[in-house]
Amino acid sequence: MIDSIIGWLTGAPANGGGAPRNEPRLALTALLVEAAHSHDHFDERERDVIAHLLEQHFKLPPADARALLAAGEREAEQSAELFGFTRVINERLSFEQRIELIEMLWEVAYADGVLDQYEDSLLRRVGGLIYVPDRERGMARQRVLGRLGLGDTA
Repeated sequence: MIDSIIGWLTGAPANGGGAPRNEPRLALTALLVEAAHSHDHFDERERDVIAHLLEQHFKLPPADARALLAAGEREAEQSAELFGFTRVINERLSFEQRIELIEMLWEVAYADGVLDQYEDSLLRRVGGLIYVPDRERGMARQRVLGRLGLGDTA
């Protein structure tokens, strides 16, 4: 019990194993998973998009990206709030890296080609929590729409 309280306060895992909760890759992955879950339908297409983003962003082999995705899913499942993840992002990532995260979140949100109102709401909240202004968040969205070939109508 004491270990879990100390772990909660410090951000360390209670069982002493696994990746530390203050690891930015894990926090970033958990946020991507949260974006995929925001509309209560997390499918293989979204998992594939997240795995691909992790491979590209962190230059990971596919097996490592899938392992990081699984760890991110566990973290997101165990957390009731975004603040712990966004706190790590704010402490460890530069402004430019936070904008890259917003772009990755947009890619997950548009994995099915359509932006759901819950996805949009989550992107707005995360953007605020990691101090990415609306203008920058909107420009990141436009870049992603262009890369995905969805134009301005999505």
